[in-house]
Amino acid sequence: MTDPKQYEALRLQLVKFARIQLRQDASVEDVVQETLVALLEHPERFAGQSSLKTYAIGILKHKIVDVLRRGKREVALHGQDDAEGDSTSADMAEFDAMFDETGHFREAPRSWGDPNATYEQKQFFEILELCIERLPAKVAQIFMMREWLGLETEEICKELGVTSTNAWVMLYRARMRLRECLQLNWFGNATGVVA
Repeated sequence: MTDPKQYEALRLQLVKFARIQLRQDASVEDVVQETLVALLEHPERFAGQSSLKTYAIGILKHKIVDVLRRGKREVALHGQDDAEGDSTSADMAEFDAMFDETGHFREAPRSWGDPNATYEQKQFFEILELCIERLPAKVAQIFMMREWLGLETEEICKELGVTSTNAWVMLYRARMRLRECLQLNWFGNATGVVA
């Protein structure tokens, strides 16, 4: 990675991913710089079996998990976005309205096609990333901690100071909003432009 433009483009992408989890610019910059240093110090470890971005994000993921597990985050999450995680009767009514009295979808979700073919499409991940960015901050953070970083619910709750019920509600909301966003902007939109 000797091209400065490639380096800067990769750095910006890594910052975007790290910011979802760490929120504090100093911590974000630290993990991104550690990732880039690891790439530059050990270029022989990159075998070229994936893209450089994918390889770098794999390193970044481990750096973020290390920071979270060490508990060195300085940002206080208590009091932020509290309403985002509280279950309300409106949420339940919205959820219940999706199903008929037999428990089946009132309107069946459209087919998303072959998941393996979609997985390999780079643009899908760009749309997914944009959809994640549109989630409320704490909801996006919990979703990424669970699904991207692979942390257990207990670890997430301890880190963010939320109950497991609250965490599951936020995960549900994240999944439903991502489903809707992908339905509108990927599977139902030939242009692939987020509306």
